[in-house]
Amino acid sequence: MTSREVILSVSSLSKNYELGSAFSRGKDVVHAVEDINLEILEGETLGIVGESGCGKSTLGRMIVRLEEPTTGEIIFEGDDLSKLSTKELRERRKRFQMIFQDPYASLNPRRQIGKIVEEPLRIHGMGKDEREKIAKDLLRRVGLDLDAYEKYPHEFSGGQRQRVVIARALALNPRLVVADEPVSALDVSIQAQVLNLFKDLQKEFNLTYVFIAHDLGVVRHVSDRIAVMYLGKLVELAPADALYDSPAHPYTKALLSANPRMGEGDTRERIILKGDIPNPINRPDGCVFNPRCPKVQEKCKTESPALLQVGNRQVACHFPEN
Repeated sequence: MTSREVILSVSSLSKNYELGSAFSRGKDVVHAVEDINLEILEGETLGIVGESGCGKSTLGRMIVRLEEPTTGEIIFEGDDLSKLSTKELRERRKRFQMIFQDPYASLNPRRQIGKIVEEPLRIHGMGKDEREKIAKDLLRRVGLDLDAYEKYPHEFSGGQRQRVVIARALALNPRLVVADEPVSALDVSIQAQVLNLFKDLQKEFNLTYVFIAHDLGVVRHVSDRIAVMYLGKLVELAPADALYDSPAHPYTKALLSANPRMGEGDTRERIILKGDIPNPINRPDGCVFNPRCPKVQEKCKTESPALLQVGNRQVACHFPEN
């Protein structure tokens, strides 16, 4: 960690969903996210990775209060977002925004691009002339021609639509942007362009990113630090290069081994995890990864490991690598 300001801090953040039906005697509880503790520094990019269903998107949505946390605190610029009223939260939303996976689903097909980008400015009371000026400038900054202002979403490619979504997210000059799988719906040839755009805009606008993805190559390209989640829990948090060079948690190691080889010098062993991710309703005792861990021991089956500092990272494992 550096001396940069902590812009966002989450403490003991959890999200549970109750499930029930006319045929059940009680309500089952899905533990989507459990006891997450994180600090995010101004100007950095924190990547969040894990298999589908690990809770990473739920965590991102809680950070911007699109999902209400069951327990925990979300401290953004000194304010606990989890305790703000609807009116107070609306005012704070100028300072943080979210970008979603599917750019087409994020855009109103009946509205012109210019009006879509202007919408946050209109909601917060800005005049028409100033809105138009800012929208056109943002469209230019994300690499779109000015004639895009008059067009509709269906007239653009997926990569261009994601650029529109990015422009809209930047309209209110936020400090924090949570990007949930922002390039996974795009062709591989376009992904690199959009990722480079994210990096350029970060420098230009002094943005802080929470970048959620399942593609480890994408996350490494943009992240300063990476958090690895498994079954709702944070299992490893480390600087990006350190995590890729020497993963400490067996799950992180298995994830990295599934990545495509990076040339002849890449000698990583391919690790095949056995079984499926456990049911989030009836999670295993002890370490949640123990049913699939290739190095499981008796202690792992009875004691849940805490997320502790080990060298240059935090890891939740009784027997970390290296």
